[in-house]
Amino acid sequence: MSTAPLTATSSLAVENLTKRYGHVSALDGVTLHVNPGEVVGIVGQNGAGKSTLLKTLAGVIQPDSGHVLIGGRPTTVRSPADAAHKGIGIVFQEQSLIDNLTVAENIFLGRRPRATRGGLYRWSALRQEAATQLAKIDSPVDPARVVGTLSFVEKQMVELAKVLSLEEHVDGHLTILLDEPTSVLSPTEIELLFAEIQRIKQRSSVVFVSHRMDEVLAVSDRIYVMSNGRCVAERDPAECDEEELYRLMVGEEKQEDYYFAGLRPHSGSEEERLVVEGLSSPHGFTDVSFSLRSGRVLGIGGVVGSGREELCRALFGARPRVRGRIRLDGEEFLPLSPRRAIARGIGFVPAERKVEGVVMGQSIARNLTYALLDRLAVAGVVRTRSEVARVSSWTARLRVKLGDPSDDIATLSGGNQQKIALAKWLCLPELKVLILDHPTRGLDLGAKADVYRTIREATVNGLAVLLLSDTLDELFGLSDDVLIMRDGTVTAEYRDVAASSPSFDDVLKNMV
Repeated sequence: MSTAPLTATSSLAVENLTKRYGHVSALDGVTLHVNPGEVVGIVGQNGAGKSTLLKTLAGVIQPDSGHVLIGGRPTTVRSPADAAHKGIGIVFQEQSLIDNLTVAENIFLGRRPRATRGGLYRWSALRQEAATQLAKIDSPVDPARVVGTLSFVEKQMVELAKVLSLEEHVDGHLTILLDEPTSVLSPTEIELLFAEIQRIKQRSSVVFVSHRMDEVLAVSDRIYVMSNGRCVAERDPAECDEEELYRLMVGEEKQEDYYFAGLRPHSGSEEERLVVEGLSSPHGFTDVSFSLRSGRVLGIGGVVGSGREELCRALFGARPRVRGRIRLDGEEFLPLSPRRAIARGIGFVPAERKVEGVVMGQSIARNLTYALLDRLAVAGVVRTRSEVARVSSWTARLRVKLGDPSDDIATLSGGNQQKIALAKWLCLPELKVLILDHPTRGLDLGAKADVYRTIREATVNGLAVLLLSDTLDELFGLSDDVLIMRDGTVTAEYRDVAASSPSFDDVLKNMV
């Protein structure tokens, strides 16, 4: 790979950076640099080392060897606070806010804002300072709100405001690390973020990591491609395209049948699996009705606050206060709890995998087999050989990069953790309905294709799927039928979308 030489003018650089987790090399001699006023994009498959690199730069983890350089000088970044002091701020892919503190407190956590006197906050002034930071990204979030009451998208905006607040607190050059910052943002919010990136380029550098290669190409001045813990290519975005980046990342051309449309079922050939009639809940939806047949994917589209996430949680028993009628395979079903839903053959892959999808501190094997433990145990002791066999089968099928099944699941990349959260349900033989809440959030194109193929193969065997997605392309590409929700109600229904090809303009009118 040909790269520009490191110089003292580089605002931030790494040389031969390495980091191992057990048998896995997360970073393997990474060398790259960022110049002042430059946006550097980084792309790569899940497990390529992108997030590990950013966490090293931000002081969250320490490298085994190699150097971090700021302004051309080697330095040790001992902690996130030390990184902030040295002009490095990060917006994590997995949010790092403290739920029981206010927005204002979170924005200035670890630093002393101007709104202090005698070591105590002047609350009115603190909230005003926080409002100034939020205004940079045109966020309406109230600085006085407790973070635990915010939606996922609102938390992401607070993360952005938090790192942008370093502008007024760092004397030297500022480098902002953005790890999947657009994964939960609407198109309008993404436009605001990109405008903000162009503004902060005037005195800062930006490292932009995203699986959305069109965004990386649009916002970056240079792009590094990572694979298996190494930088394998450097590209000028004006001289490459998405196909080339995909090939460099994955080592193969992007397949034409990306959504595996050839595995779509024939309309009308399936039995009714889940029937919902007039379902309402005080948690955010009213009079929702639909029918989901076995072997089909029903996508539900809508913006934040549309009620679609609340509907899916209610069907899984996580929001039990519902009115209306639900039938599963022709029998009445009242989802009073997740345990009851699971017993009837309903699985749920949540959007926030680190909070609800996997159990940190437990092994990869245990996370994958949690739903099967009663069948894998004899006299209360899990048969390790049976557990490992399940893990080997599913990790190979989903192409999960791992060292040893006994390793902590925290050693996997976020995308590979998501694959484990999916496999946990798919290995259940009695699974009838699988609810997928943004299942490809944070996954690269290759990993997404693995998930799409796995979902389609499962539907061929009769599984019914409810799908929530971040993008209309994915929603309509993977779904057989689509519902659109707005303000808690169903506003449109599209059947056999592959044949009918509805206009996205028409879809958007029913969403907003």
